[in-house]
Amino acid sequence: MKLQQLRYIWEVNRHNLNVSATAQSLFTSQPGISKQIRLLEDELGVEIFARSGKHLTRVTPAGQSIIDLAGQVLRLTENIKQVSQEHSDERRGSLAIATTHTQARYALPPIISEFTLKYPDVALHMQQGTPKQIAQMVSEGQADFAIATESLELFTDLVLLPCYRWNRCVLVPKGHPLATHDGPLTLEALAEHPLVTYVFGFTGRSQLDDAFKAKGLTPNVVLTAADADVIKTYVRLGMGVGIVAHMAVDEALDNDLVALDASHLFASSTTKIGIRRGTFMRGYMYDFLERFAPHLTRDRVEEALMAGPRHEQTLFDGLDLPEY
Repeated sequence: MKLQQLRYIWEVNRHNLNVSATAQSLFTSQPGISKQIRLLEDELGVEIFARSGKHLTRVTPAGQSIIDLAGQVLRLTENIKQVSQEHSDERRGSLAIATTHTQARYALPPIISEFTLKYPDVALHMQQGTPKQIAQMVSEGQADFAIATESLELFTDLVLLPCYRWNRCVLVPKGHPLATHDGPLTLEALAEHPLVTYVFGFTGRSQLDDAFKAKGLTPNVVLTAADADVIKTYVRLGMGVGIVAHMAVDEALDNDLVALDASHLFASSTTKIGIRRGTFMRGYMYDFLERFAPHLTRDRVEEALMAGPRHEQTLFDGLDLPEY
């Protein structure tokens, strides 16, 4: 059994059984991968993949168990590399962050700027996607940290660290009726207008839906997007009233819009960082976490990483999280 063979079956599974795509991603040949998979199956005495002719059709039950274990082996070998790098040069390496547009555009820039000044020899890689996609990236070892508000809890192999709370605001063009609304803004008033907001599963959208449902109201959502800047564009076009994270409003760039506080209408959301359990943490990774959320000290993060699945949440009970 070779480490290369384990990598091949892991990557073939990750590429939805497409051996050609796997070969391209690994810069090798399709016949070479197929041959090594057959050799591994012969050695183990079981089929990892069921076939129809030359095509792989599905992962067998035994194959799924083998692939899961192969993933663990590959992650451990990566940890061995990280250990050697930590001792050879603690300020050199890489950090892969998977996150949503809102975090990448509004929350992370000052942190990234400070971090790169201190660690110029650490290569930063940022990947964007849906919350579920970025959690999957970390779960499969394609990224070190997942930063999002939704969906991270779906992956039980991730340790979840709460970072900060945030809420929403309502955006309307100047001259819009809500801009001169008498008294505090209400859900009933919002429900009278077409709404432009986040796609379900993005950036605390569930709190928005829950708030309307609790009042027995059905919001008229006419357009959804994953990107707050896209939402603002369509608010400017007059398509509807925007509901976005308050952090996504720039007073200078968005001075043609009126931002109305909506924190009294919706429950606050919590942005979290997800880290795959068993990840070897470099010193600069701890530093990044504490820069992003000062309460995530090295001692507290290490304790959370050592806790059982979801038990890390009790470490943060009663903690007064900062508000963004």
